[in-house]
Amino acid sequence: MSDLPFYETDKAVSEYLLFHYGASQEILPYPNGPVSALHYPVRCVVECVDSGLLPYESRALDIGCAVGRSSFELARLCSSVVGIDYSHRFIEAADAMKSQGSLKYLRVDEGDLGTELEAKLPEGIDANKVSFQQGDATALPDDLGTFDVVLAANLIDRLENPSQFLNSLPGLMNPGGQLIITSPYTWLEEYTPKENWLGGYDNESQSQRTIDGLVEVLSAHFVKVREMDLPFLIREHARKFQWSVAQGTIWIRKGQ
Repeated sequence: MSDLPFYETDKAVSEYLLFHYGASQEILPYPNGPVSALHYPVRCVVECVDSGLLPYESRALDIGCAVGRSSFELARLCSSVVGIDYSHRFIEAADAMKSQGSLKYLRVDEGDLGTELEAKLPEGIDANKVSFQQGDATALPDDLGTFDVVLAANLIDRLENPSQFLNSLPGLMNPGGQLIITSPYTWLEEYTPKENWLGGYDNESQSQRTIDGLVEVLSAHFVKVREMDLPFLIREHARKFQWSVAQGTIWIRKGQ
């Protein structure tokens, strides 16, 4: 058994390349399956970012970018995009997609059986607008600058200290900038100590939901403008899938 963290394994890279770039039939060949949960990294951009609010030559940050599909989709809307992920393997895969336009990987089908597939960058994307770097969401470089869009998809419940990350966001965003946070709120102590959970616990005899925690931390600098459900599907093998429903919240950075 590997001692590597899951997000540094071949299994994780393959699963996420399929999750991000796989065709519908490659992911879900069953007609009665949850097709509305497909192509989540694309929907996090298409359904959540309001292109009409973006200024000329806007900048986007995709924090927790995994293997990069949302970063490339943001490049359809923004002049430059920075994708950051803690996993070295994910960033290697994202960089390969940028430089080569495709990347072969093995989809697990059953046991040791698999199918070789090729992730391909979709048409109409200028990959030169996108740059990737490995980094920690709670210790971001000081020279990133500011952004008009920040996307944090399926990130906050995988951070040791999500409040620390959220408190750094005002300094990363231009006034009027759009913050998109999506998460299924799967709080686990292996990633986040319980005292750092944003929700999912009783607080003085009242239930503390994650959305309550987000409002508490962000409301001084952001206005919440939308909430939405975003189902997603991760294929483990031909007959096992993770079906989840993330809550998406869209916020606008206060200020002139």
